[in-house]
Formats: sequence, C-alpha cells, structure tokens
Amino acid sequence: MRVLFTVSDWPAHYFAMMPLGWALQAAGHEVRVACAPNQVHHVSHAGLTPVPIVAGRDPVYMHRLLELQKFHNGQWRSEHLPLHPVTGVPLHSADELGDLDVYLAEAKYDMARKLRQNMADCVQFAERWRPDVVMHDIASLHGIVVSAVIGVPDVLHLWGPLGTAEPKGVNLLPVDRAGILAGYGIDTAIADLIDYVIDPCPDDLEPPTHAVRVRSKFVPYNGPGAMPLWVLDPPERRRVCLVWGNSLRETVGPTSFIVPEVIESLSDLDIELMVLVNPQDAERLGDLPPNAVAPGTVPLHLVLPSCAAVIHHGGCGCMMTAVGAGIPQLSLPVTPDLDENALRLAKTGAGLFTDGRDVDTSTVRAHVLALLDNPAYGQAARRLQRQGALRPSPAEVVAQLEKIAVAGRRERSTA
Repeated sequence: MRVLFTVSDWPAHYFAMMPLGWALQAAGHEVRVACAPNQVHHVSHAGLTPVPIVAGRDPVYMHRLLELQKFHNGQWRSEHLPLHPVTGVPLHSADELGDLDVYLAEAKYDMARKLRQNMADCVQFAERWRPDVVMHDIASLHGIVVSAVIGVPDVLHLWGPLGTAEPKGVNLLPVDRAGILAGYGIDTAIADLIDYVIDPCPDDLEPPTHAVRVRSKFVPYNGPGAMPLWVLDPPERRRVCLVWGNSLRETVGPTSFIVPEVIESLSDLDIELMVLVNPQDAERLGDLPPNAVAPGTVPLHLVLPSCAAVIHHGGCGCMMTAVGAGIPQLSLPVTPDLDENALRLAKTGAGLFTDGRDVDTSTVRAHVLALLDNPAYGQAARRLQRQGALRPSPAEVVAQLEKIAVAGRRERSTA
C-alpha cells in the first residue's frame, strides 16, 4: 500500500501524524510526505521521506494576515496593534499599511495565485506515484484536493480536540479562496470531501466531525532531541513544567511572551519550576528565582512524566502530550482556537485556564496551587490518560487503513 501524507508548513501541525507513518513503514507500506521545502529537515529527521513539492504558505505570514483582518473587522481583543505581516514588528498606527481593504485584497490574491500554480504539481505527483490513500493534517488543502482529483480515500489526521465540524471562529479547515476545487470540476464542500478522520483524543475530548471517526492512541512526538539523564531522577519537590509555544512571539507579537510574569508569580512556591522555551525566548527570561531552572531544549514527552502539573499556551501538542502523561494542566490561551482547546480540557476536570492576553498573575498562582493541592484534577487527568491508553495503537490503525484502501472513497449522499 502507498500512502501520501500532505502537510502544512508548521511542524506542530503534523507531528501527531509521524507515529502512524512509522507504523505504516514498519508494516511494509510506502509513505511519502508532500511538504514545503522548508519542512524537509523536520520530515526527514522524523524518519519519513519528504517530497518537497508543496509551495510554501508561510504560516507566520498567514496568521499575521488573519490577525490584521480581525483588527480591520473590529474583532481585535488586544490593546496593542497587530504585527506588520511581513516584518513582524508591531504596527505604529492603524494607517501604516494604507488602505487595509486594498492591502488585504492584494495579499490574498497573491497567495491564491501561488497556490493555483502549485496545486497542479501536487496532483501531477500523485497521478504518477499513485497512492492508495491520501492523509493530511487539518490545515492542509493539498491533501483534500489531491484525494478528490485522483479518486482515493481522503483521511484527515487531527492534532487535538478541534474537529472538522466546528463553528465559525474555531474551524481550522482550509478555505478554498483560490477556487482550486472548481478548477478541477469539484463542487463539493471541503468538509464533505473528508472520508475519514483519525482522532487521537481520549473519549472525553473527542471533537465533532461528520466523517467516519477512526479512533487512535496518541503517541507523543515533539521533534528530535536527546534524553538528559536528570529526567530519571525523582524531583525533590513537586515539579511544575512551564512550556511556551515556539510560534506565538512571531505570530501574535512580543506581548504574548508572558513567561517571565508567570515565573515571578510562582517564585516563592515550594516547587521546582521547569521552564522549557526555545533558545530565542530563553534570552528574554532574565535571572531565574531559586525555585526555577531552564535546562534548554528537551522533548516535552521526556519531561512531563516526572511533573505534577504543566502550564502552557493551550496548543494541542503540549495539551495532548500532557494528557498522555496523565497530569493536570493550566492553559493560558491567546487566540480563539487555543481558547477552545483550554475550555474543552477544563470541561473534563483535568485542567484550568485563564486568558493569556492580559494575564492576571494572582489567578495563575491560585490555579497552580489548585492543580497541585486538589486531587480531583489529578484524578481527572489520569482518567483521560487511561482512556487514551485504551484506544487502538498506530499499528492497529494501519490495519484499518489497509481496509480503507481496498474499499475506496466513501459514497456521498445525493440528497
């Protein structure tokens, strides 16, 4: 069986797919990953074969454009102006870019033109290589188009608790503004072109979808990295991990980096605060209090099993890794999709959240103490962990994919 992965331009979007890629290869199947040239490094380091044929759609630039659109539409929640889409520097005034209607229209036109030029290359590769199944992350339009054009099953792999039937505002499915599907004679809505959804969430976090749900165990992969021996040493005090997203500073702006404030709010607690941030953000930490340590870059799944709780920005990679470790979580979201992630986790009883846009450090402190001292949060977190452990392994999902490949695309209702 041949399986073509198509992935969007951000590693955290597709890292959840990598263990299934390994399982497919271990079962003797062929896997190729259609990606942008700037993702070749990440895909190859994960042990899969990249095919750099997807034109780069810079996710940082695109996110900045979306934030600018919200500002233009009066939906901006921050007291600060959004970032310049190209430079990443906060705008000095609302009219710095001139007529925003014109600026946004020209930017969207340019992206659509590049996407139309590139999609044909992806379809041509698929027609030559002839995959039996196309699999993609929720933000990848290429997989949806390719599977529809060549007539093989479309399988979307979720990365967390947001699904394919979400309300406006938290719907992560791509929008075909360039008219790609119409160009291939396809008039079906994007959500209806998805045959199957691989869902790695535990039962209490399952998101909505109209496709056939294929339940899967979440296997953490946070990128390559060495295991430091200290992770084997039991901490002398309760360890709390503070981890922050790699992209927030570039997409939302410098005000989103609230790690120093969080560290200060916890500086007098009898805990070991393990701070995991990228090297660029580490330079902004300043002097750490006696109860905090920043060990550098360490894969998150190696650290969390020794922790009593974790604090993060609400991203799915952090959240799902913590679910697998069975520890309670404090989310500090700064965007609507992260808000929804945090809310859904809190509803399970396994975590708390507070707005990270204008963080109240006294609330952060109180929430951390609650997670540590109230056993109900740990019990709920371990319940999610048990639910996840009972789901089919990637190897078992491979057997389902083999049947899906034989069955072909699902029939759509004409009603």
